[in-house]
Amino acid sequence: MDPADLDETPRKGELPAAYAARVAAEKGALVAGRHPGALVLSGDTVVAAGRRILPKTETEAEARECLQLLSGRRHRVFSAITLIDAEGKAHHRLSTNIVTFKRLDRPEIEAYIAAEEWRGKAGGYAIQGRAAGLIRAIQGSHSAIMGLPLYETRALLKAAGYPLD
Repeated sequence: MDPADLDETPRKGELPAAYAARVAAEKGALVAGRHPGALVLSGDTVVAAGRRILPKTETEAEARECLQLLSGRRHRVFSAITLIDAEGKAHHRLSTNIVTFKRLDRPEIEAYIAAEEWRGKAGGYAIQGRAAGLIRAIQGSHSAIMGLPLYETRALLKAAGYPLD
């Protein structure tokens, strides 16, 4: 594992799906440049309310704002992955998913904030943890919402000739 230290600030007017795809591709290119000939897999997950890209929350205030915004609403989660093969060719996939939160009351939001599971999470929540109990429905891939779309990852690896069986 070689983390890509990258400025992940969205560009002015950049839409959520394009942003996720760009960041995944830039992370992959950065890491591949340090490991020529290696198979490199990179990704990025974005939570979006309409055209608004929600932050990877770093403060309680950010997490609270995200949860209040998502409460009782549907939103989209985009998980983009890039695979750079041994020849340096980039292959891309994007998983688009819809998550519906139940209406959250103040005590539910504050309990979730107190658990600190939101730190560094896109949209201020982690579906694989306590937030699972706050979600009324999902349409799409649970693994993609967690951050790694397994179906798409397998398809990219298989297309690149990587042995999976």
